[in-house]
This record gives sequence, C-alpha cells and structure tokens, in this order.
Amino acid sequence: MPRKPRSRPSRRRWLGWLLPLVLIGVAGLALYAVHLDRVIRDKFEGQRWALPARVFARPLELYTGLPLDPPRLVEALDRLGYQQGEPTGVGTYAVRGPRVLVYTRGFQFWDGAEPPRKVDVRFDGRQVAGIYGDEGELPLLRLEPEFIGGFYPASNEDRLLVRLPEVPPALIQALLTLEDRDFYSHHGVSGRAIARALWADLRAGAVVQGGSTLTQQLVKNYFLTADRTVWRKLTEAIMAVLLETHYSKDDILESYLNEVFLGQVGARGVHGVAQGAMLYFGRPLSELDTGQLALLAGMVQAPSYYDPRRHPERATARRNLALRLLGEQGHLTPEQVAAEQAKPLRVAQRSALTMARYPAFLDMVRRQLQRDYPEDVLRNEGLRIFATMDPAVQVAAEAAVTTQGDALAKQRRLPKLQMAAVAADVATGEVLAVVGDRDPRFDGYNRALDARRQIGSLAKPATYLAALSQPGRFNLASPLDDLRMSVRLPAGNSWQPRNAGNDYAGRIPLLRGLAESRNSATVGLGLQVGVKDVVKTLGALGVTRDLPEVPAVMLGAVELTPFEVTRMYLTLAANGFRLHLRSIHAVTDKDGKPLASYPLSVEQKLDPAAVFLVNTALQEVVRNGTARGLGRVLPGLNVAGKTGTTNDSRDSWFAGFTGNTVAAVWVGMDDNSETGLYGASGAMRVWADLIGRLPAVPLTLAQPPGIHWVQAPDGPWLPAAQCPGGFGLPILDGGAPPGAVPCDGAPLPQPDHTDDEPWRWLRRLF
Repeated sequence: MPRKPRSRPSRRRWLGWLLPLVLIGVAGLALYAVHLDRVIRDKFEGQRWALPARVFARPLELYTGLPLDPPRLVEALDRLGYQQGEPTGVGTYAVRGPRVLVYTRGFQFWDGAEPPRKVDVRFDGRQVAGIYGDEGELPLLRLEPEFIGGFYPASNEDRLLVRLPEVPPALIQALLTLEDRDFYSHHGVSGRAIARALWADLRAGAVVQGGSTLTQQLVKNYFLTADRTVWRKLTEAIMAVLLETHYSKDDILESYLNEVFLGQVGARGVHGVAQGAMLYFGRPLSELDTGQLALLAGMVQAPSYYDPRRHPERATARRNLALRLLGEQGHLTPEQVAAEQAKPLRVAQRSALTMARYPAFLDMVRRQLQRDYPEDVLRNEGLRIFATMDPAVQVAAEAAVTTQGDALAKQRRLPKLQMAAVAADVATGEVLAVVGDRDPRFDGYNRALDARRQIGSLAKPATYLAALSQPGRFNLASPLDDLRMSVRLPAGNSWQPRNAGNDYAGRIPLLRGLAESRNSATVGLGLQVGVKDVVKTLGALGVTRDLPEVPAVMLGAVELTPFEVTRMYLTLAANGFRLHLRSIHAVTDKDGKPLASYPLSVEQKLDPAAVFLVNTALQEVVRNGTARGLGRVLPGLNVAGKTGTTNDSRDSWFAGFTGNTVAAVWVGMDDNSETGLYGASGAMRVWADLIGRLPAVPLTLAQPPGIHWVQAPDGPWLPAAQCPGGFGLPILDGGAPPGAVPCDGAPLPQPDHTDDEPWRWLRRLF
C-alpha cells in the first residue's frame, strides 16, 4: 500500500521539537563563544609568553695595546656569526693583512647602548695598534657578547621576541604568499583560501599551500591542541573570528611570527622567526638575505620535514617554490628569483642554540642568581644576564681538558679519569672559564664547584706566608731542617710526615723548602709559626670552611673544590687583596632596564710585602722546583704556581697565575682511587696547555713598600736586575739574613722583634 503522506499536525509537531533544539544549540554555541572570548582576552593580554632568561658572555673589548692578533679576532667574530667578505653591512668583516675591517652589530648592554660601527682594527704583531672609525681613533670598541645559554620555562620553549617593524619585508611577503594571501582582507577564516589551497595542491600533486589562515594557525598553536577533530576545528574557527574582533592584523601577525614553531634543540622547542634565524643560520633575522628568508618562511608548514641540515634537497625545493611564488606575486623580478635560486642554502654547520654548550659555567651562574631571584622569575621573565665568561678562555680550558685528559687516560689506562678547571681574571676576580667534567658538554656533576678533594701541597704557601709575615724571625734564607721527624699529637699518638720518595735534604733555606715542596721542612716551619696562625692565614687567603687546627693541615689535609682553590690563589695573585670571585656583571629585564649589578669587591687581607716574598718563591717553584718543566713549556711568562699531590697519588693539582690569569686544575678519580699521577705529571700538563692557548701576560711582581733586595753570603739566589751580577734576595724590613749586603747600598732597617704579630703590616700603611 502506498504510504500515507505525513499529516500537517505531525509536521508541526516535528518542527515544535526541532525549533527548541536549534535555539538551545544556538544559545549553547553563543555561551561557548562567550567563554572562548574570555579565554582569548585573559591569555592574550599582558605577557603572552614565558620568556627564558638569556645568558651572555663577557664581551670582547678592543683597545690599543690589547694582547690580541688578527687570527684571534677572527675567531671571536666567527663565534659571533659574522660573515667574511666586504664589510658593507652589519655582521661582516674583512682581513687586510695586519688590519681587520669590521662592521659591528651594536648591542644594548646593561650600562648603555653600543651602536653599530664600521671600524678598522690595526695590529702591530700580536697586539692591537689602533682602532679607527668614521669619527677618528676610538679609545675602546666593545663587540656584542656571545649568547652562551639560558634558563628555560617549564614548557621548554625557546623564543626571542621581535617587533613587526623589525621583521624584513621579504619574510612577511613570503609567509603571506605561502600561507595566507588574503590575511589583510579576511576576518579570521577564509573560504577562498581553502578553495585556492585545494586547487594548488591538486595542480602540484602535493601539499604546497595551507587552507587555514594565519589567524587560525595562531589560535591552534597558542590556545589549542593539535587534535584533528571537527569540534577542535569549529573551536579554532570561532576563536579566530573572536581574535580578529579584538586585535589588529599587525598585532596578530606579530604574535604569529613570535609563536610559530620552527625546530627542536634536544627537548627544547624553538619558536618564533627571530630564534629560528639563529637556529639555522647563526645570525640575527635582520642579516638574512631573500633566499634565507624564503627558506625560513617555507619551513613554517613542516619544520622537521624541511629541516635544511637533515633534508637539504627538500629544503632547497621548498625555498625555490617560495621564491617562485614571490616572483609570480611581483615581489621579485625574474632575475632576482633566478639569482636567489642558484645560491646554496648557506645554513650554519653548527647551531648557535645547541644544548648545554657551557653547562658547568651556567650552573655557577644559576647558583648565584638563585640567591637573588625566585625560580619562576629566572625561567619566565626574559631576564638578560651578562656573565663574566670569556669565550676564548673557556674554549682554551675545554680544549686543554679534553686533549690532555684523553692523553693521560690512555697513558695511565684510566678510562674514567676525571678533571676540572677554573680560570679567573687576576685584576677583577671575574670567573673566565669553568670546566666540570672531562667531557665539557656533560651537564651533570660539576666537579669544579662540588668535588671536595684534599689539596695536598697547594696548602703549603699558607705556612710560608704565615712565617714570612714575621720578618724578625723568618726570611727566604732562613735555615730549615728537612729531616725525618715525628710529631706528638694532643691525643697522645704521633704523626710522621714523609717526603716524596723518602728524600731528605738536611738543612736547607726556606725558599728551597717551598720551591721543592719538602714536607718535613714545611711541617717544621709550621710548628715554629704555630698551627693556629697557619689556619688563620688559610682563612685570609679565602678558605671559608672550618679547618681543624692539626699539623696535617700544613700538608693539605684540607678538602676544597677547584673553585675554592682558585679563590685562594687569586688572593696571592692580587698581592693579598681578597677579590670575590664573581660570574655575573649585571642583570636587566627583557627590555634592557637594569635590575642588578655585581661590582668589583676588594678587601685587604694580607701583608702585600709578605705576599710578594711568597709569590717570588712560587716563581722559583716554576724555575727550579717541582714545576720546573712548566718554565720550559711556557718560557718568558715568569709564571708563579704550585703543584699538589695527595697520598698514593689520588689527586693531582696545579694552581698558578700569569700577569692576567689565575687558574686551578684538578685531576683524579671520582671513587678516590689511585691514579699514579703527581701534580707535575697530571694537572700541570692541563694547566700549561690552557695557558699556552691564551695571549697570556708575563707575570711581573709589583714590589710593595717595605721590600729590599740583598745579597746573602750563602744565598739563596734569585734573578734580580737591581743587584750586582743579576742575582739577589728580597727581604722585608728588618728581615735581612746575617751578613746580607743591600743591593742599592742603603742601610738596611734593623729587626723589630716586638713587631712580629701577624697583622703588624697594617701600621706600615698609615
């Protein structure tokens, strides 16, 4: 039977049910839109992104007389991503014999802006002879600092914000041509864009254009997940329309350029075109040419698929497509398209954003900052941190550790041999380099800061300094007994210090006791001075730990880290002034406003004249003592330093300084097992390699008031141009050995035995 047509009342009944459902759906959708609108405004107002703190190295400052040659300047420029060629634009340089022409980038430092400059740096041998710019000779030129790392948000996103006017027009043109040609005419969604993308994809036989507008892509990346569902796409469309209702096209485009994902560095995502330029080209966005900008825009669709390092053929094809479309749109001439397509990709071989480039140094910076800033501020507020690390010194320290470390490990058959090194500026206390592992890239246990090991003979200068601070009793010629001995301890037991190899020299001058690192002579001297005074002197040198007042302290039964040892020897290098080791110059907010500075801090802790005598003896360590091999490796530097070895050769140390750099190196095993290495055969090799890679300044000890040069009948003798025959001995006021003759013929001050308390030198200053 034929079906009866539905009656009009039935149709009305159906419509009666449908209409309320439609109204409810519309109302629900409207409420959902209101909710989405609130989400957009709450999240898009104010700070839109958590910005990582960015850490910069010490800038290279050029001035007349700086010990630097053209190859080292070129190395610094290459690390900063400068391009060699005719210096017609910022970030370029050219070498012209003993001259380097540089077009600097300029930079906003914590203490002011350094403008871009075109300069002519001239050299005379291995030092800067002059710096000339358009305004004439410059007293100082400061290059922009090298980016060395950051502290990243919990989202692990890395980005560098850029303003729309700072984005090269070619990048915007390429991006809009590839992704959203109707961006400035649609209202968040575009049917024409979807249809055009489908047609272009069909013609090309591949996906060459996207159907979503840039606004939709921004909504998806910023607010939503990547789920491919109808509901998510509907939400994306609604939010895109709402976003365009509240914000201008330029604001949306700028946000897109800062949000877009462009690659990965380890577990860290790289977002935004400015950081993308650094990731792939190692240069600021403003320095990229049209072909490089076209590649960057082309990668937006699928950064991993078009990665130019892993897939250069795909990347080249994508770049060429972007260039061709720019030509079709009239942004480039056919000749420009052909010229750019013929160029190689010119991607940087190594990313400037590599993971953990200097992990040990950054660990030290973080520890200092955590005393002043909460963790969420460090990770999210975009702080700009100006650190003290000198890239040239850091690279030298890393090369020394890896080169000598591998050689020592192979030689001793110790594959797990470890080491650490710290270097600092003698004049300022700025930490220049930190290496915490034989693999400098290892981001873990930082031995430079955390490995507390006995320091052995590195402690001996404290004993000699305590003695020489009493010139009425001791001088460099004072006789010491280097004999087998037994020391009665308060507990009733005895301690027998032994010399290396059981070699005892009998009666020797004090100078030789330190130069040859003789244990028995040192303990005998320390017992005369008093263990309490030796411990007090260690504290004045910078040892802040509580130390037991026992004789073994004189031979280094003290556990310190390489960082603490560096602080101790920095006080010697600074003539008794305590310079606090610091790793940070200043901190600014993301806009360059200064927040904090960490100025030079100096305290007079020791008698400069007594320190002069000890430093003179430490130079003799290198000339004729336990470190005499160093004098042959580094001739002419007049280095002062000390070897250190602990029982059973478990720890190998060397600490010392030139005229501008102090450094400490430790070599050993994490399980404290034997290595068979002495200070001279282990750590000193690393130290010598490090210093040998630097333009080190020879050490010339500044003679403080109260020092006189004499010639004693029985020596010892040290190089002294002011003495007859070129040899003599420095003494303090009232500290002349018997029969000594002054080199200058002036009467010598007589000893004042009532003036031998440790801090008597303070009276000489006033």
